[in-house]
Amino acid sequence: MILRTAVAAALLVAPVAFAQTTPTTAVEKVFYLYGLGFGMNLDSMHLEPAEVELVVAGLRDGYSGAPPKVIPGENEDPIEKLNSIVRDRARAATRSFLAEQKNASGAQIHPSGLIMTEIVAGTGAQPTSTQTVKVHYHGTLPDGSVFDSSVERGTPAEFPLNRVIECWTEGLGKMKVGGKSRLVCPPEIAYRDRGSPGRIPPGSALVFEVELLGISEAP
Repeated sequence: MILRTAVAAALLVAPVAFAQTTPTTAVEKVFYLYGLGFGMNLDSMHLEPAEVELVVAGLRDGYSGAPPKVIPGENEDPIEKLNSIVRDRARAATRSFLAEQKNASGAQIHPSGLIMTEIVAGTGAQPTSTQTVKVHYHGTLPDGSVFDSSVERGTPAEFPLNRVIECWTEGLGKMKVGGKSRLVCPPEIAYRDRGSPGRIPPGSALVFEVELLGISEAP
């Protein structure tokens, strides 16, 4: 129970500095990639270094068989409690962040909660929700960390506008080809309380800078 809990918890916290080990053999690389997967999931939860050290302590004790320093209650799930703590923190940070964004220069607040600021006015066609759009985008969390970016990959993305988060469907539907806007998405029209493991914390707002490059009919 302790080992399962510690390993699962490690998926939900931010990484700290550890001794550097460079894998060389095929087997070592497999173990490294296993840990890399953990690390990619750790990044989105943004726990404090001291909290990460507690997770590491649990992993160490669970693996070594040392007596546990905390005994879980019969009717409590540590992973669910951790999720609840992270979710509550994200919600509080989101409320504060959204309040600030509503007062930003040029921001337009829509009934859905979308906060949209035009950066460059488009002059082309305006997409409907049944069309496919071609875009360049840069997505960040409220703290500025990047979770997804076609700009960084150097390749525009294409997708049907009715198969993305509501924030994008609404925001891009208000743009014209050639335009660029900043979309601040409350969690209710993004990934809600489920988040996106390894990338987006539960209950987090999202910020996108989106450039609408083209429109085509959805297949």
